[in-house]
Amino acid sequence: LQLQKLTGPRLLLCGKNEKTWSSLGLCLRRNVCPLSRSSSLKPASVYSTHLQSFHTSPLVSKKKTRPDSEAEAQKQEESLKDAPKPALYLSLAGLVPFVTIPLAMAIQGTYYPEVAFAQVTYGAVTASFLGGMRWGFALPENSPAKPDWLNLANSTVPALFAWQALLFKDVTQGAVMVVMALGIALHYDVALLPPYPRWFKILRVWGTVVMVLSLLATAALKLILEEQRSDGRHKLQNRN
Repeated sequence: LQLQKLTGPRLLLCGKNEKTWSSLGLCLRRNVCPLSRSSSLKPASVYSTHLQSFHTSPLVSKKKTRPDSEAEAQKQEESLKDAPKPALYLSLAGLVPFVTIPLAMAIQGTYYPEVAFAQVTYGAVTASFLGGMRWGFALPENSPAKPDWLNLANSTVPALFAWQALLFKDVTQGAVMVVMALGIALHYDVALLPPYPRWFKILRVWGTVVMVLSLLATAALKLILEEQRSDGRHKLQNRN
């Protein structure tokens, strides 16, 4: 009986301990399982987000770059056909005096100093107009060119060269100065002012080439025709 009395409480304690240990084990399992599941799920979610960003970012960038590339392609494809008709026709009409003067002297075979000086004067006026066009481009508020010292001072350089060309007594020297003024104006319009439309830049290049060649042709005709005149006079004097 004494043994039963002693062993009875021990058995009760053991049973209680087993229940407590089993309950603790269940609690640990419940607590550990969510942790293990959450830790195993976290990398998958991170990888999925990385993959989504990896797959979606190029598409977004492509969508953004498409309009820019299309606009650049359209600008590069622009030609003189895209120029407004008034600008194109007026520019072509302005080249007529440059071309007709050396052509008429070459056909007639005679050099006219007054006509050549008129061509140089017309070239000086054209160079001054092209320089003032840069001034007018920089003055509006929404213009990409600022009305600073650089833009406004550069616009006066072609006019100064043109004025100097009219002071020379020799038409050849005046033609060379006008050619320099036209080259400076072309450099300003093509290289220093990229916001100009492509058709306008093409028109400026071809127009400047025609003007420069016509002025140089007049200067060359002067030298050739004057030499022919001097040779003819020497022959007449030798005959007499």
